[in-house]
Amino acid sequence: MGVTVTDFASTFFSFDNIVFTTVIPFLFVLTVVVFVHEMGHYLVGRWCGIGVSEFSVGFGPELVGFHDRRGTRWKLSAIPLGGYVKFLGDMSVTSDPSAQEAGALSPAERKAAFHLQPVWKRAATVFAGPAFNFLLTIAVFAVMFSIYGRTVTEPTVAEVRPGSPAEAAGFLPGDRFVSVDGRRVTTFGDVQRLVSGRAGDSIAFVMARDGGEVTLTATPELVEQTDALGNVIRIGVIGVVNNEELGQPRHIEYGPVESVAEAVKETGHIIVRTGQFLQRFAAGREDRCQLGGPVRIADMAGRAAALGFEWLVQLVAILSVGIGFLNLLPIPPLDGGHLVFYGLEAAMRRPVSERVMEIVYRIGMFAVLAFMGFVFWNDLFGC
Repeated sequence: MGVTVTDFASTFFSFDNIVFTTVIPFLFVLTVVVFVHEMGHYLVGRWCGIGVSEFSVGFGPELVGFHDRRGTRWKLSAIPLGGYVKFLGDMSVTSDPSAQEAGALSPAERKAAFHLQPVWKRAATVFAGPAFNFLLTIAVFAVMFSIYGRTVTEPTVAEVRPGSPAEAAGFLPGDRFVSVDGRRVTTFGDVQRLVSGRAGDSIAFVMARDGGEVTLTATPELVEQTDALGNVIRIGVIGVVNNEELGQPRHIEYGPVESVAEAVKETGHIIVRTGQFLQRFAAGREDRCQLGGPVRIADMAGRAAALGFEWLVQLVAILSVGIGFLNLLPIPPLDGGHLVFYGLEAAMRRPVSERVMEIVYRIGMFAVLAFMGFVFWNDLFGC
């Protein structure tokens, strides 16, 4: 049977629909996050007087590019899964010094070569990438808080689910949360944030009851929920419910200063939660299906775009803080791995031997590639 015009049109428009609903939002999200990260390296490097040979969004063959008046090659490359800034004197995009290139540098170029800079300048330049990711997240959240504000509810218990950890611990309707695991709470959202990532952990809750306070201990259980983007997520709950009568929801509007303060706090919460998740994952206490790679990010970008541009921008913010955090892990060739070597160099007052660096970098590269392969497998086959 031949292919009809109708079949061809259906295939074409189906592909066209995927491009506009998934591929373009994915490229937008990833390009913004990568560009901001690399721009952090670039701007602080230039501020420190370091020369820049290349600035690339993406890896692999160059698609389009140009040279600026300082000699930097700005380019867009074919594989949109990252980017890099190559500094003067570097052999590769991981800032490994090239003996051959270093020997060919003029005296003026040697002053601007990355590997010949004081350790604090190199550390500042490397740290700037993740720092700019955090600043992007703070900026997005600050704008969102200033425009939309936030709706909060009182941290009260309206209902205790039968058979739940809360019922076993002795929670009662009318109780009010005072603190969770030693941290004071002022909204029901605070309680959810502190509990959701602690499934299986014994947590102490201080509750206001009948004019006094009681301490209850409960262990959150893992449940599946669907988030606003349609992702199935697994979080910890103790089985208490808030309602409008006791929760007394109220809308808070923020001025410019308050918006930035709230954005900093929200970004800090995400960083803490990310670190907590990775610790629990390494200990085998988190579901591997919670980790996703480019395919899942593309799916989330498409779903966010369907809900509206503000959702897509929020996804940029969340992905940005995650990329910043992961890049600070003390694993070569990530930024955190470079910072560890610079810290050792500062402490020892001499660089770490090239032999040691080479061995550690190979191990780190293997770990990074293995992790990338793991999340790709999760995306395609694992979950």
